[in-house]
Amino acid sequence: MVENNFYQINEIRKYANANKIPIMQNEGIDFLTTFIIKHQIKNVLEIGTAIGYSAIMMALCSPNLKITTIERDEQRYLEAVKNIKKFNLEKRITLIFNDALNVKIDEKFDLVFIDAAKAQNIRFFELFERNLLDNGYIITDNMYFHGLVHKNIKEISSRSLRGIVRKINDYIVFLKNNDKYTTTIYDIGDGIAVSEKK
Repeated sequence: MVENNFYQINEIRKYANANKIPIMQNEGIDFLTTFIIKHQIKNVLEIGTAIGYSAIMMALCSPNLKITTIERDEQRYLEAVKNIKKFNLEKRITLIFNDALNVKIDEKFDLVFIDAAKAQNIRFFELFERNLLDNGYIITDNMYFHGLVHKNIKEISSRSLRGIVRKINDYIVFLKNNDKYTTTIYDIGDGIAVSEKK
């Protein structure tokens, strides 16, 4: 990564930290970008842009990669637009401002990357698997949800957090029982699931 890019990436990380915007952990983004290079991924559909960090990191790792990314939060979307312009990646990253559950896309992708509202993972998977090419992959971040998935649900004091953890556990069962895919959950970053289409 050239020095200017490194500085700008660092600025995005600082902004995310200061504004409590969840972005991928370093281990997780390293895994994702390495996966893209290794599997020669050419186009990605990302569910959950946030401020554009992961889309930018993916685009920087592979010069021919094209990304379509969806974000429903207006403030984060506008920040992502700004960040993507700073890297001159507007031609390779297409931003959609909408709730992903209301978006219909005809294009096919090598990789669908789910990193949005955790309680909706099953719905995202079912909605966008139709956009997956044969032998494509669906990758989902935050499978451990900051370690809470490994805790006894009764130990989690917040009702809303308990609800999200239950939904993630339901998603894990859904992935394991989905015979159209082979899924591996990696103990990397905040837990990453890779579902390969059979």
